[in-house]
Amino acid sequence: MVRKPVVSSLSNGGYLQGDAQGRLPSKVSKEAPRQERVELKKKITLLRGISIIIGTIIGAGIFISPKGVLQNTGTVGMSLIVWTVCGLLSLFGALSYAELGTCIKKSGGHYTYILEVFGPLPAFVRVWVELLIIRPAATAVISLAFGRYILEPFFIHCEIPELAIKLITAVGITTVMVLNSMSVSWSARIQIFLTFCKLTAILIIIVPGVIQLIKGQTQYFKDAFSGNDASIMRLPLAFYYGMYAYAGWFYLNFVTEEVENPERNVPLAICISMIIVTVGYVLTNVAYFTTISAEELLLSNAVAVTFAERLLGKFSLAVPVFVALSCFGSMNGGVFAVSRLFYVASREGHLPEILSMIHVRKHTPLPAVIILYPLTMIMLFFGDLYGLLNFLSFARWLFIGLAVAGLIYLRYKRPDMHRPFKVPLFIPALFSFTCLFMVALSLYSDPFSTGIGFGITLTGVPAYYFFIVWDKKSKWFQRISDSITRTLQILLEVVPAEDGFNSEETNKS
Repeated sequence: MVRKPVVSSLSNGGYLQGDAQGRLPSKVSKEAPRQERVELKKKITLLRGISIIIGTIIGAGIFISPKGVLQNTGTVGMSLIVWTVCGLLSLFGALSYAELGTCIKKSGGHYTYILEVFGPLPAFVRVWVELLIIRPAATAVISLAFGRYILEPFFIHCEIPELAIKLITAVGITTVMVLNSMSVSWSARIQIFLTFCKLTAILIIIVPGVIQLIKGQTQYFKDAFSGNDASIMRLPLAFYYGMYAYAGWFYLNFVTEEVENPERNVPLAICISMIIVTVGYVLTNVAYFTTISAEELLLSNAVAVTFAERLLGKFSLAVPVFVALSCFGSMNGGVFAVSRLFYVASREGHLPEILSMIHVRKHTPLPAVIILYPLTMIMLFFGDLYGLLNFLSFARWLFIGLAVAGLIYLRYKRPDMHRPFKVPLFIPALFSFTCLFMVALSLYSDPFSTGIGFGITLTGVPAYYFFIVWDKKSKWFQRISDSITRTLQILLEVVPAEDGFNSEETNKS
């Protein structure tokens, strides 16, 4: 399915590429340009890898409204158990992806693994839905949370205007897109800073909570397993909310080819990140219950703010700022990782060729980053964001479950494959079963929304046969496509990567 380059004149030393080594021809100096490969460099260190995972997992949910788990368990004790078990299950999924990422050393995450195991059709369907709906809607949702909480300190005694929220949100989205278009290094550095902000915010909650426990404030833990009766049928929904809160552990696999020493750093970053997040989530919930009762938590629209107002006084105004920074980190990490998914899908011939090209000087996948910008803005101002995400939330777990099930398939189909990191088979088996069970649960609990989402997902099948398989398109269609590609290459100053971006060369900043 790998496509031949459409713009052969440009990719072999034409106007943009100059000497075919990634530098534009100079009109002033006749000095031979310094030769440098046009590729994405290996700039993701262990620390940057950890920041990508933690920075995308921890969004607004743990600070704002972690009540989905409590609502469906009915008791404080059971909710803490569910948070812990969801962290363990997510660790199992992350370990499975660590094995996949070290034996299939390609970027792209779910898409790449599904393509490797199940073939091009399901892989195309995955990236089709991700590009058109899931990623723009998800980015717009987390960006709206950023816009709301960055304005919170300025509207203490009144409601924040919706237009103001959307305008600030648009500024945040634009900033993230520009940052990821301009520099991989700066995007990664800012992600590290934002990750430390997130962990600081969690510590601001955990430390006063521990002090409360030392003072003996344990009244809300008495009879922890008695309270509101919750149906056993609602327990899987509690796991669904918990697993959603931990989602994001797979993003490092989207950039595997840019990770320094991936055989060591991918598994290590995943394990360290998941331990930190799981411990942080459980202790944060424990801290909440030292000050807030289960009933009050269910009524609160912003649990962290309620907690801070009771214990931190005027310092509670800092909490919305930390929440906003947390959301910005999730926006940045998500765009950074998912742009590589589109890059790889284009490289495999499943998306327009322009998306697999790299800026000649910045060495960023500029087209794959900015393709999200107009789609996200449309979703922000005109889309039913939450409705679309509800329709398609099952698709995430379906494809992740398939990718992890593919690990088991590869163990038997390709037993001699080099596996620097290997997990016991019960780990991917249990995790893939959990994912598929959540898909079945969504079909049972909300057949209408899931059915619509399933229908939207299936639109990828005719799209695959029209855009990918059918090769008898008219010549005018091909000419228009080639012309658009050439024009965008010149405007964006991008060229095809040289030999992909698998080079062992690193460019440390």
